[in-house]
Amino acid sequence: MIQQHENSRQYFQNIKGATRNRHVGFYGHIKIITAYLDKILETYHYGMEKFGDFCHNRPKDVITIQEQNMSDVEKQETSETRRDFLYLTAGAMGAVGAATAVWPFVDSMNPAKDTLAVAETEVNIAGVEVGQAITVIWRGKPVFIRHRTPAEIEEARSVDVSTLRDQETDAARVKKPEWLVMVGVCTHLGCVPLGNKSGQPKGEYNGWFCPCHGSHYDESGRIRKGPAPTNLAVPPYEFLSDAVIRIG
Repeated sequence: MIQQHENSRQYFQNIKGATRNRHVGFYGHIKIITAYLDKILETYHYGMEKFGDFCHNRPKDVITIQEQNMSDVEKQETSETRRDFLYLTAGAMGAVGAATAVWPFVDSMNPAKDTLAVAETEVNIAGVEVGQAITVIWRGKPVFIRHRTPAEIEEARSVDVSTLRDQETDAARVKKPEWLVMVGVCTHLGCVPLGNKSGQPKGEYNGWFCPCHGSHYDESGRIRKGPAPTNLAVPPYEFLSDAVIRIG
């Protein structure tokens, strides 16, 4: 019995050390916890097989008066209650152990500090002339910022929204009519459309063109032709001043 106890204690210490190892992985932690619970139940059943119900194996002089007055049925019910308590205790310990084991996995899914540091990007647009466009990087993605001409604004607003695949008005996509801010990633397969640099093709609708599969976007970044299912996405942004935009 002493050797069995020592083996069990060493086993539980090994389990405790393993659950703290971040390199084990999620499914590895699940296997460890399952093995932990199996060992608890194995130890319990070993004790029951070796010694039986402790209540019936204790010397009579340590059995309480209340137990002496209990019938066999009541003693059996008490034994079952104690057994249920042990199972519940083992389950509770397993739940706590599982939560402890899973937490490193959950915590590893949180954004890294360097990712959080670039969650917002401030852009100075004072030098962007009318008709020009620039590309900035936000969260690893290109963002197109175009200073639209009055003609481009008028053309974008004159489109019949009911004819569009992804129906959005131009006013719903901008905060200031002259400034258009969009994520420069084609909504078909994630390519970067052309048209944000001088000399690049802008497609049939004077906006952006993705040469990979022929998606055409208009002056508001709305899909007009090709396989792309939706318009170019508009990121969260705000004007800190007339010359500075904060994206994110």
